Amino acid sequence: MNGNFITFEGVEGAGKTSVLHALTDKLTKQGYEVVTTREPGGIDIAEQIRNIILDRENVKMEERTEALLYAAARRQHLVEKVLPALEAGKVVLCDRFIDSSLAYQGHARGLGMEEVYQVNQFAIKDLMPGLTLLFDIDPLKGLERIAANKDRERNRLDLENIDFHKQVYEGYHLLLKRFPERIEKVDADQSLELVVESAFHKILTYLNGENEGRADK
Repeated sequence: MNGNFITFEGVEGAGKTSVLHALTDKLTKQGYEVVTTREPGGIDIAEQIRNIILDRENVKMEERTEALLYAAARRQHLVEKVLPALEAGKVVLCDRFIDSSLAYQGHARGLGMEEVYQVNQFAIKDLMPGLTLLFDIDPLKGLERIAANKDRERNRLDLENIDFHKQVYEGYHLLLKRFPERIEKVDADQSLELVVESAFHKILTYLNGENEGRADK
């Protein structure tokens, strides 16, 4: 595939969604064809699954059920949107991907990262992002941002206690150590403008490296 798959990760309130939209404009101005999307969601079927997963009324949802629903939404999203865009040579910016499942369900829910990884291998068939940006911020500060943002959707994950969100944060840092060649940390505890510039620099460095690599082949 000729495209580039870049994912955005982080705890609740890290600001990655706002950064993603800003970077879409900046990359488009640089001449890149950019497709933006999100998980769970991005296409109709996956958005329907998203509504089930994040519905605040679904407090009885069991951990494995949750993990399987995320994987199902991920598969449909890949087939319908991500893979065609990559095959067309586009840059795909995705708000969350497999690392979210590993951090949230694998680590914070206690299902085990390796177990959740294996479930998702069935869904993604070895397709991994070329670059993942981890927007790093203390989970308590992230939740404070959410509380202050009246326009943000409130979902079932927002009902979790701070210990859960700390486990998610810990999970992401375990992934950072596990996949240092793919995951790059961005300091999200600063102004949006600075976060955008930092992320933009990392993405351009990655894309330029990819282009050089293809030219050498």
